Formats: sequence, structure tokens, C-alpha cells
Amino acid sequence: MQPSLQGVAVALVGGDAREKILAARLAALGAAVRAVGLPVEGEGIETFADIAPAVAGARALILPVRGIDEEGRIYGDFMEQPQVLLPDHLCLLPPGSPVLVGVARPSLREMAERAGVRLVELMEMDEVAILNSIPSAEGAIQAAMESLPITIHGSRCAVLGFGRTGMTLARMLHALGARTLVVARNPAQLARAFEMGLDTASFAELPGVVAQADVIFNTVPALVLDEQVLRHARPDTLILDLASSPGGTDFEAARRLGLKARLLPGLPGKVAPRTAGEILARVVPRLLADLLAL
Repeated sequence: MQPSLQGVAVALVGGDAREKILAARLAALGAAVRAVGLPVEGEGIETFADIAPAVAGARALILPVRGIDEEGRIYGDFMEQPQVLLPDHLCLLPPGSPVLVGVARPSLREMAERAGVRLVELMEMDEVAILNSIPSAEGAIQAAMESLPITIHGSRCAVLGFGRTGMTLARMLHALGARTLVVARNPAQLARAFEMGLDTASFAELPGVVAQADVIFNTVPALVLDEQVLRHARPDTLILDLASSPGGTDFEAARRLGLKARLLPGLPGKVAPRTAGEILARVVPRLLADLLAL
């Protein structure tokens, strides 16, 4: 049973199809939703052209799962004009108000700290991240299938990182018959991968791994596929980067080397928006109720 948010004003700025589903659920629970850059309507939902009037008087702010870039631009599939989040916008919220986002960049963390609001990264929560890893992994495999001249079954797939998304992805690839190898730093993660019947390697062995892989799936949000490593890849190797922007691949080096490398941001919202939206709609109302002590 989800909590009542009766009369609670919540600003929802930017986003994609996921946030549309979330807006409808919040309104259904009684919240007064103030939406910016989302084509939503209905009882309990009011749309605004700008951020400031939407945030003024709100008790919480929800930013897109993909958050904002380093210049403050808010990610939004439906925005006609780019919207920029400013420190002054956060100062319109009461001190200690929750600001929810999928992944926060350093600039957003700094703004939140200065404004005295409580920043909550949804993708750091196991409940959200584990559920979100399912459409992320399916979308990555779909992208691989669309780009490869071979089947996933029997292909050599390397998964870099064995966190929540990496583990789900490696399990799916293995189930499809791929010869799946996991690269991780944590010995416990490598032990778990071995227990699952997967091949394993450390990042020190990455050049050799890259040289053998048909597909490389990166989930590490740090530069792991630099030019020195990429030089070991075969010309037909496919690189799919699932890490948050800018990813963990030197895309310029990949281009110079003639490698096919793609950054795949926001996969859940693209390949399974309904499922991804329902994940948010399942978690966010309860989280707001707890944070606002309703």
C-alpha cells in the first residue's frame, strides 16, 4: 500500500517517459504536482514554463534520473527550450527539503550543499538500482544484437564492472549462451562471478581481455577504456558503454582507431519506459513520505 501525499506540493522538472508515469502516480496519491518540461495533464497536475515558479512553495523537487550536466542543463526529452538549474532555484525550497535525482554530478552536489537541501540519489539505492538493472541489461543486449553480424550465443562478451547492472547483464549474457567474462577490481565480486560460472579477470589484464572480445560492455563510471587499452581491440569489436555520461570510454580515441563505440545513456527510459516509470512510481512516493515525515 502506498502512502497518501494529499496536498503535498512536489516540483517535477524535466525527464523522459519515466517521469510522466511518476507524475501521474504522485497526483493519484494526492500530491500537487508542478511539472516543468513534461507533457502531462490531469487532476492534481499543473504545468509551468519555468523552474522558479514551479519550485517556489514546493516541499520537494524531483529531477530526472539522468540529472543535470556540469553546466546545470536539465536532461529532458520533451523540453522545447533547455532549462538550467540554478542555485537560486534550490534556495526557493525550505531548508532540508528533499531533492531527488537518479545520479548527481559534483555541480549538483555542491549546489545542494550550499542551499541546505537534502540530495537523494535514487540510483545509489539498491531497491531502485537493482530493479533498474533489468531494463538496462535488456537494452544493452538489444543494442548488441542490432549491431553485431553474429549471435550473442557463442560470442565473447566482456562485462567491465560487476555492480548491480554488471551482475544482471553478465547473468543474462551467460543465459543466452555467450562466453561471458567479468572484469572487476573487488576480489569478492570476482569470486561471485566465478561461482556463477563466468570467466573472470582483473583490470590489469584488460588489454588481453579487449583483444579477445567480440563485445565489450562497460558499466564502470570512470575512464577504463583509454586509448592505450583500446589499441588492443580488434577492428570489429563492438563497445557499448552503459556508465553514466561521459562513460568510461575514450570515444575520441575509439573514433580515431576505427572502433565502433556507443554511449547508451538512459536505457531503461528508452527501451522499457513503462517498466522504468513503474519502478520510480513504486519507490518515490514512499521515499517522499519518509523524508517529509508524512
